[in-house]
Amino acid sequence: MLKQSRSLVAAAVLACGMSVHAQKTPIQITADLTEGVRHLYHAEIDIPVKPDSTADLITPKWIPGTHAPGGPIGAITGVVFTGNGETLKWRRDDVELAEFHVTVPKGVTSIHAHLDCIIPGRVTSKMSVLEWEHLMLYPAHVPVKEIAIQPSVTVPAGWGTGTALKPVGTVPTPKTTGVLEGAHTPPADAVTTKYDVTTVEQLEDSPVITGKYFHEFALAPEISPKHFLDVVADEPEDAKMRPETLAEIGNLVREADANYGSHHYNEYHFLLTLSDRAGGEGLEHGQSSDNGTGEKGFADDVHQLAEADLLAHEFTHSWNGKYRRPARLYQPDFATPQQGDLMWVYEGMTQYWGNVLAARAGLKNAEGYRDLLALSAAQLDYKRGRNWRSTEDTGIAGSLIRGGNPQWMNWRRGQDYYQEGELVWLDADTLIRKLTDNKKSLTDFAKIFLGKGGNTGPLIVGYEFPEIVADLNQVVKYDWDKFLRDRINGVDPQVDLDGIERGGYKLVYQDHPSKSERMLAGSRRGGLNVWYSLGMRVSGEGLIGDVLWDGPSDRAKLAPSEKIVSVNGQAFSADALKAAIVKAKTDPAPIHLLVQQEDAILPVDVNYHDGERYAVLVRQEGTPAYLDDIIKPLTKPETATK
Repeated sequence: MLKQSRSLVAAAVLACGMSVHAQKTPIQITADLTEGVRHLYHAEIDIPVKPDSTADLITPKWIPGTHAPGGPIGAITGVVFTGNGETLKWRRDDVELAEFHVTVPKGVTSIHAHLDCIIPGRVTSKMSVLEWEHLMLYPAHVPVKEIAIQPSVTVPAGWGTGTALKPVGTVPTPKTTGVLEGAHTPPADAVTTKYDVTTVEQLEDSPVITGKYFHEFALAPEISPKHFLDVVADEPEDAKMRPETLAEIGNLVREADANYGSHHYNEYHFLLTLSDRAGGEGLEHGQSSDNGTGEKGFADDVHQLAEADLLAHEFTHSWNGKYRRPARLYQPDFATPQQGDLMWVYEGMTQYWGNVLAARAGLKNAEGYRDLLALSAAQLDYKRGRNWRSTEDTGIAGSLIRGGNPQWMNWRRGQDYYQEGELVWLDADTLIRKLTDNKKSLTDFAKIFLGKGGNTGPLIVGYEFPEIVADLNQVVKYDWDKFLRDRINGVDPQVDLDGIERGGYKLVYQDHPSKSERMLAGSRRGGLNVWYSLGMRVSGEGLIGDVLWDGPSDRAKLAPSEKIVSVNGQAFSADALKAAIVKAKTDPAPIHLLVQQEDAILPVDVNYHDGERYAVLVRQEGTPAYLDDIIKPLTKPETATK
């Protein structure tokens, strides 16, 4: 158990400040991104070593924020070690496959490592994104906060770069020394920027985006420390951002400042890539965040609704997840397994605040906030896996769940600690408001829990469950221990709707989608939502993605990966399926499907007669509207200037 106090936080700050100096000669690493379009990055690394020894070097394995052992070792190739100009022998560890044992001869005090990494995504001909774990190599069995390292980054001429790293100037671009001499040489006009000395821990936490079409926007200039939005896009017009969105992101900075009452970064950079080819992303870092959407992700209100909480969620992680982190989720290196039983705090509370702050900032309106909350709560309401698996277990087993097979996901459960945690913290917020006659709220808890130690630079301070309970009791006395354990640790078939209902609303199912759901369906051009009616997820082409356990489609023995060929004798289409659901509400006959199952075509009858069902929140008149109070801005919103 880790009990934090101001003295312990101060000690952590001191230790963080001293760690850069623990290793007097920093590792030098140059990341070459000039071949990103070929899905290749290169690195040249100089590492201080002891002569006449074996150097144990390692690449990251457990990457903070990914909650799984998803390191890059399988994609690293072309590894060559040299010392005093001679190639050195190395052998991979038989158990820890990310570790290299390098034989260091007498007289060698520094070895040079070259490596290449195959990058699967986040690159186009116009942009590249670097998460440093893809290229880092450093001493094993040493706390990463004690290993000094100085990075440089090489990019194509004319490209702009966004990062929280502090530049110290441009330097000559080094030549690559790979397996084949001259196999890759950066272009003569490539630009290499050197950055200030940091630690391996902080470098992994400091991504870089670079691109031909780059813009940096200063945000909320009256707030200290400084905040920036760094944008790269595949098209020049997309990188400019519309004035309304810039004003709303500035409001996000102000709202976070008011909500948390502290900062734990020297400067913050929202890194945003806009591309239909580079893929989506949302990854937290202490002084920045790596955010990726489609090229039109913020081009209009329809597209923005789907991405409205992205920046707010990852920004919140600077406080919750980066500065304050579950003690056993934070390990001294990137090789030790992380323990995720408190993911409902790390991700769940961030999910809650991300959506609330997005609404307060204007990135989505009040109606959009309620509609999306309804969709999230309804998905959990129809998550059959909650009959056997607790929310806590979805965090403990997070590395098994994350990115797994989507088939039968509702029975297996996915990363439900996000949405389940959001509802638990909404429950706590509305309860605090009720117990204090709306004079206190979860914001009071956030300032206590996330603000210990006041303003700091980038720092990690661990916690355990008892501290959460103690800090909630500082806001208002209640049996918070039982409150949280009942909702997180136990198996409960019923979703926690107390926060919604105490907030003055009720989750109901109606025969038409909400305005926000219609907007999302239009922007994604997906299939018809029949999850709450027929109990299956089906694409616009008729492909079944998941089947609700013990729902109408399950009872008809449909299965994920099958394809619906026809509906009531008509070729499959979303309209034909919708017409069949409407018809069945007054017709006792089942819905007749023809389904392709592997290499067979089979008739399937689905016995369902309750019509269309779509989730929405409705106001319960005569009750306090705490849900409306929660999303009221704490600051004066800025409006767009054309």
